[in-house]
Amino acid sequence: MMAMRQPDLTLCLEEIHKPHNVSAIVRSADAVGIHNIHAVWPDQHVKLSVSSAAGSNSWVKVIPHQSTENAISQIKSQGMQILVTNLSDSAVDFREIDYTQPTCIMVGQEKTGISDKALALADQHIIIPMVGMVQSLNVSVASALILYEAQRQRQLAGMYDRENSLLSEQEQQEWLFEGGYPVLAEVAKRKGLPRPYINQQGQIEADDIWWAHMQLSEKMKRKQLS
Repeated sequence: MMAMRQPDLTLCLEEIHKPHNVSAIVRSADAVGIHNIHAVWPDQHVKLSVSSAAGSNSWVKVIPHQSTENAISQIKSQGMQILVTNLSDSAVDFREIDYTQPTCIMVGQEKTGISDKALALADQHIIIPMVGMVQSLNVSVASALILYEAQRQRQLAGMYDRENSLLSEQEQQEWLFEGGYPVLAEVAKRKGLPRPYINQQGQIEADDIWWAHMQLSEKMKRKQLS
């Protein structure tokens, strides 16, 4: 699973505010091997819907941004092409894009769609052809369609057949600990403890001192420090 992760394929959610939509997108992202996604949330973070995410939120990191410009600047600095879903004169069928290239797919807010700022900064506008009376899809459905076209192309190109992960050792260890042991990871973070090593069997390797600190209650810890 780790070797099939696609660190050069991502999504950027521009002010999508409905938790069930965000969670459904995260679930689709995990299904095609996306490691991180980006989200523009100027005012607040959106709480993911547990039922919609089905545990995928433990395996896909959501990177928040305060503005569209900051998000696109960071993504472009990684050498990714920015695609935005938008019905315009320059838009092309989403299946005509080469998704084997480092790619970010940007989807817009439920009611207003992609912002003018994102449209101006994007490398390409894409559309999902429709022949019905309604000319738009739910944002999570649209995201899934595009992601699976990207997966199809990458699968044909052998990009899911790697023997070794493209993630760094640090990223792999963070992913295994925070995803596999979310409760312990939260406790370790709160107590300022170092991240333990996760071995090939998925087990934590840590010394007795680390485990003792993990089991030490907050009340007892404050008493020892006083």
